Amino acid sequence: MGATGDGGRDSGVSNSISGSARFYGPTVQARDVSGGVHVHMAAHEQPPPVPRQLLPVPHHFTDRTDEVAALDDLLAGREDPGTGPSLIVVNGPAGIGKTALVSRWLHTREDAFPDGQLYADLYGHAAGGPADPAEVLGQFLRSLGIASPPAGLAEQSSLWRSVTAGRRLAVMLDSAFTAAQIRPLLPGGSGALVVVTSRQRLTGLRLDGAAFFRLDALGPDAGLELLTRGVGEERVAGERSAVRQVVELCAGVPLAVCLAAARLASRPRQPIAALADSLVPDADRLAALEVEGEITVSKALDASYAVLEPPAARLYRTLGTLPLPTFDTRTAAVGCAEDEPWAGRRIDELIEANLVEDIGPDTFRFHDLVRVHARACAEVHDGEDARADALRRVADWYLHTATAAEQLITPAQFTLPRTYAHRPQPPAPFDAEKGALDWLDAHRNHLMAMLRTAADRGWHATAWQLVDAMWPLFLRLRYYDLWAEAHTIGLAAARADGHTEAERQMLNSGAIGLAAAGRTDEAADWYDQSLRAAREAGDIRDEGQAHLGLGGCHLAGGRTEEALRHLGLAVRAWEECGYRRGVALACVSLGEIALQQREPARAVPLFAQARRILTEVADPHDATRALAFLGRAHAQGGEYDLGMGEMREALAAFGVSGALHWQARTLEMLGHSAREHGDEDEARDHLAQARSRYELTSPADARRLD
Repeated sequence: MGATGDGGRDSGVSNSISGSARFYGPTVQARDVSGGVHVHMAAHEQPPPVPRQLLPVPHHFTDRTDEVAALDDLLAGREDPGTGPSLIVVNGPAGIGKTALVSRWLHTREDAFPDGQLYADLYGHAAGGPADPAEVLGQFLRSLGIASPPAGLAEQSSLWRSVTAGRRLAVMLDSAFTAAQIRPLLPGGSGALVVVTSRQRLTGLRLDGAAFFRLDALGPDAGLELLTRGVGEERVAGERSAVRQVVELCAGVPLAVCLAAARLASRPRQPIAALADSLVPDADRLAALEVEGEITVSKALDASYAVLEPPAARLYRTLGTLPLPTFDTRTAAVGCAEDEPWAGRRIDELIEANLVEDIGPDTFRFHDLVRVHARACAEVHDGEDARADALRRVADWYLHTATAAEQLITPAQFTLPRTYAHRPQPPAPFDAEKGALDWLDAHRNHLMAMLRTAADRGWHATAWQLVDAMWPLFLRLRYYDLWAEAHTIGLAAARADGHTEAERQMLNSGAIGLAAAGRTDEAADWYDQSLRAAREAGDIRDEGQAHLGLGGCHLAGGRTEEALRHLGLAVRAWEECGYRRGVALACVSLGEIALQQREPARAVPLFAQARRILTEVADPHDATRALAFLGRAHAQGGEYDLGMGEMREALAAFGVSGALHWQARTLEMLGHSAREHGDEDEARDHLAQARSRYELTSPADARRLD
């Protein structure tokens, strides 16, 4: 006992102990004790048992063999095991199975830690706030036989390090929130292992020598196994397709799969397909995974969201409104009307919270169910006008950037005016033709997503302008399905916008794609509509474009005379209005007919004239096309070396610009020319290269070469 009584007042009684006294267990001193006094525990008080506090592994734990092996490798690969305890941080989004994985792993390593395995839940995302490290230390010290730990965190931490210095312990710290929570809990010596689970990255623990492991979603087969364990093989056997759909919609999140299994188990008569149908709409997907009395994915994500700083929470909601599979810092900044440094800091916060995944250089994404949650948060906290403004800002930025790419790649191409609700501020992330085409290619799915969104929201001008701006992507890289879909949407948008010039533009450029994809009859119908619209508008230039396209369709159908008639009408229309580029494009088509008819003497002057005009009007891509055809005509006409040199020059230019389809076309012409010249080895090499490129742009052409 101490020397003071109630209220800290001095009692006037002085206590002292002397001699080689040792005390174990509860001890009371009444004034002086001296001599070799020994007070021991009662016989029935035994040392505490070796602590084995790990949570039991869930009976449905599935797969994760690769992840367990990775944790083994992390532990075995400690660079300097003599400096302190091993520290491993397992992080990942809510519901991904971090606790189950670490519990399983540590249970399999029980023999490696004969002095015990300790467990503490740090309540990183609990409503009442994270656990106090002092409370956890008190729990740990008592588990190791310290009946009355000191009160202060500093003294507890010091005692904890002393007690554990010579012990081989495993300590699992579950659901941590910050690195500061962890540091006082690190044991002493080098024989201990600490494994932390957290929805946060906890990158600050790098200073403490931590190794990091991010846990990802289950694969489809593991997800199927997990659901099967929950509902039984017999029930799954009859609805394999629906079961796989449920697993896919749960996005590989074990918690979501388990909740789906629990729901099915509680409804034994419900077809699994009915649950799959209820999970399809994004807005209802999390609600469909609610099970009474269980933690749900939605609640787990709510807890992660609740601890975000307001700016990061705002970005989280904004990104949730965007229909994009991935995003970058610039897109995040545009959506929030902030600058890029601001967006970069907020993204870092979301990554640290494991709400956003960093998947490449300045490329990020949401986990599927996290995206659903972010969108739901936006619907709760942000008004419709705010969400629409964010979408519109991003749509305008994509339109602005795609237009900048179009101007670099096809400077001679006629471009209709652009209109913006929010004039974009950030500059385009490229300054040359190749970079512009690479950007269009990398963002083609984003552009299509924004196009669909613009059409759905009735932003008709934005929709058809996006299609118009994507023209170089379709022309150079030949994504035929996207080409057709985009122009179908763009045509409807132009008509809804009442913009007849845009309508003709959509008809013409859309028909080019349909014809290139082999859908010749559809292409001819679009060209016919364009021709009628051009005549109604008195637009001679567009009349010529329609005739040029119809000429190509008739040629593809084997109707050469009709093709020549339409091409002649195109030339006359364009000569009449002074559209020299159009005349050159018609010459290219006429030259192709001459090549097919094996009349190189007629083809050469047509291609030469086309190349000269296209060079003069600053259309390098089409000038290079004319050069490739000119080389083919020269080779076919007996000037083999000249022709092969021209085709190789064109191939090099297409390589620089990234025009993959025209690389394939030129290689095919080189191959045929080499074969006609008797060089079979060179022919096979060129045709093989052509085929490999066609596989990426035109599988039908690849099959044709086979």
